[in-house]
Amino acid sequence: MHLLLQLLCWFSLAALVYIYAGYPLLVWMLGRWRGHTVQRAPISACVSVILVVHNEAGQIRRKLNSLLAMDRTDQIIEILVGSDGSTDDAAHLVQTYADPRVRWMPYAERRGKPSVINDLVPLAQGDIILLTDVRQDFAPDFLMATLPNFADARVGVVSGELVLQADESTTTAGEGIGLYWRYEKFIREAESQFRGVPGATGACYLIRRELFRPIHDSTILDDVAIPLQIVSQGYRCLFERGAVAYDRPSASTQQESVRKRRTIAGAAQLIVQYPQWLLPWCNPLWFEFVSHKLARLTSPVWLLTALVTSGLLRNENVYVLLLIAQCGCYAAGIIGWTFQRVGRRSTLFGPFLIFLTLNITTAQALWDALRSRYQVTWHKTTA
Repeated sequence: MHLLLQLLCWFSLAALVYIYAGYPLLVWMLGRWRGHTVQRAPISACVSVILVVHNEAGQIRRKLNSLLAMDRTDQIIEILVGSDGSTDDAAHLVQTYADPRVRWMPYAERRGKPSVINDLVPLAQGDIILLTDVRQDFAPDFLMATLPNFADARVGVVSGELVLQADESTTTAGEGIGLYWRYEKFIREAESQFRGVPGATGACYLIRRELFRPIHDSTILDDVAIPLQIVSQGYRCLFERGAVAYDRPSASTQQESVRKRRTIAGAAQLIVQYPQWLLPWCNPLWFEFVSHKLARLTSPVWLLTALVTSGLLRNENVYVLLLIAQCGCYAAGIIGWTFQRVGRRSTLFGPFLIFLTLNITTAQALWDALRSRYQVTWHKTTA
């Protein structure tokens, strides 16, 4: 029994090290040593923009202005605004927009973003489709940074970089989310340099229209399902650092938990919808998909196992130190939560707070997935 506890403790710690440090460093080294170059060149492809909205009258004009303020908007031949059951004034705002390339595409019933994308892509006329959300603004050179990648015939998807803009109102949670997102972008850039990224940034990614295949209407992570379907056809999915869309970090752990709980449940859902992606011979990015998208789902199990086993083995000095280190991390997360509750900003405790929050959220999302509680439509929270 004593030996079994030791093995469980060290295996769980090794799993956590691999998930959060080992894999990122390994894929970074592979990208540097065995990376694949991209043949970039200016292209004159026509671009269709697909924007799915639900009751976004307050943001729609700002978004359209952002799209049409980019360089190379002469290559945008249309902006299809798909209404997913909107009941506000967005239709009037879009239909009276000055640019004739903007078209309102109404769908009376709210079905979710994947269904609307499935309907709109076949109607699009452009060679390249830009898929985006309403909340984010684009940097002027976004198209100039992303489109040249499609000069390489092997490239099927190009994802932009989402930059979270912090200011004086940024909370402790926002500080942690910002750091986590920079960490996430480091991994995506390394994957892109090696073989490809098993997913895209949902707010700003482009695909070759001819490679699109309809996805399940209930899909939560369209920005993973669509790219991986294209990757499965033999094409690459790239992350283009510097092709920027701007957003703001969640103001609270509750906001981030709602978003992340849905995202993590979506990752578990992909296993059910596309079980073939678990097979190395069916998924060209199997190593990246399993290590990046799926291994993190097991993180709460390893955290709990490490804590319990090191506690049971506390009569030995090394396990006492491990137990103290773990308790210290959890205490830092609780302090970060306290700072968040009283409205104080902490750069130090923010990462601990988000790490703790994300793992609690992962456990909740897996419970959702086990009960098949997938919510395809997005519900906002202002808390």
